This record gives sequence, structure tokens and C-alpha cells, in this order.
Amino acid sequence: MTEQNDPRFATTLARGLSVLRAFRVTDEGLSNAEIAQRTGLPKSTVSRLTFTLGELGYLVQSPRDDRFRPGPTLVAVGHVAATSLSFLVPAHDLMQRLAEESGTLVVLAVRDGDKMVLIRTWRPTRVASIWLEVGQRIPLQPFSSWRAFIAAATPAEIERIAAEHLPDPESLDALLVGRPQALADMALQGFVSTPAGSGMSAAYNAVSVPFRSSNLAEPVVFTCGALPAEAPIKRMETDVGPRLVAAVRTLERLTGQAPGLVRMEA
Repeated sequence: MTEQNDPRFATTLARGLSVLRAFRVTDEGLSNAEIAQRTGLPKSTVSRLTFTLGELGYLVQSPRDDRFRPGPTLVAVGHVAATSLSFLVPAHDLMQRLAEESGTLVVLAVRDGDKMVLIRTWRPTRVASIWLEVGQRIPLQPFSSWRAFIAAATPAEIERIAAEHLPDPESLDALLVGRPQALADMALQGFVSTPAGSGMSAAYNAVSVPFRSSNLAEPVVFTCGALPAEAPIKRMETDVGPRLVAAVRTLERLTGQAPGLVRMEA
């Protein structure tokens, strides 16, 4: 259900959280006008919300430029959330080793509405062609991370996502049409791939594997990505993909988690 038909839905809380979600790692603070543009909320509403969030410590306002930045309370909440994901501890060494051996950027993404958000990155130390940062959002398009997520999602999870009334339901429908192929790819090789130029003209080749944690309600996705000049799609599929599958399977064994792919009728 949505705010229009469920009396339990706290609209003001949802709007406040949308303000917090508007911030990006690369931002040097945001004005009320910029937050309003990103959230679609009226500027007057944003002003009340940023004032309240500031009073509670979730945001701080710089006296130098009046721009808002994440505050200490938000940082503390984020730290608690991050430490609750116990699988990140054994994942660190596994994924850093994978990044070094494959020469690709390894990322961990979680779904946030109609975006996949990067919450961890592991970079190879000798390759300087990696571009993605923690906090960046991947749009709802047939990129490998979304394809892996949709392959691993249960019908109930997909139904819940569809009920959220995402801004671009057609893109979700397109992903669901491609779900049987994603499931077939996962069953055959253990990963899905997306070459550069697919989706919204992705600039990189990528392979992805889903992972399920008992701490989370939905699957998360590990992805290896590289520019075509650094790793052609053939190498991504014949070398990097199997390496990523092996790393995720090791992580599953170390954490006692079930395989990320739920094999069932599409």
C-alpha cells in the first residue's frame, strides 16, 4: 500500500527521509532549493524539514554558505546500520583480493527505491581507470546489478517493489521481461553480465552476483566493473565473472548464508 490508501503511512516522516536521501557523497552541501529539486517537494516544505532535521542533529547548516550537510546524528545512525551488516567484515579481504587479481572495481550495491546504491567499493591499487564512488546510484535499467537483483528476488519481493509505485514502472516491467534470461544466465554460469553501451549507454563492462544476508530483507549485489579498454567483455565473462562467483560462494560459506539466487519459476 502507499500513503494514499494506508492510514499507517507517516507522510511527514517519509518526506523527511527523502530529504536525507537527497545527499550524495560528492556533494559540498545542498541548499533548500537544491534539495527541493532532487526530492520534488515544495521549497517551503523542505525549509521546515531541514530546520527540524538540523535541530535534531541529522543535518548541519554551514554559517559560511547556509548549505546543509549530514550531521553527527545521521553519521552515528549510518555507522550503526553499517556495523549491523556482519558479512562486510569477511567480504572486505575477499573483495579486495578479487579487485587486485582481476584489475576491476568491485562494488556492493543495495536497492533504494528505483536505484541501486553503492555502499562499498574495493579498488585495485595498480589500475587508475575506475570511476564509481560510494553513494552513487545506478538507475533502474538493465545493468548487471539490477539484472542480478531481479533474478534473485522472490515473487513476493518483486510484488512489494511493484507496489511502491516507482517513478518509472516501465523500466521495472522491462527488467521483469528479461528475468527468465537473467535466471538462465545465473543457472548456467553463476553471474549475469552487461557489456558497455547497453542500458542507458553504460560506459563499462560489468558482471554481477547476488548475495543474501539474514540481516536484510532483500538480496544485495556484488559487481565487478571495468572500462572496455581495461577488461573486454569476453574477459569479464570468462575470467572475472567466475572469480566473482567464487568469492561470493566463499562469503556464503563463511557467513552461513544461503545462495543468493532463488531458483523458482520466473
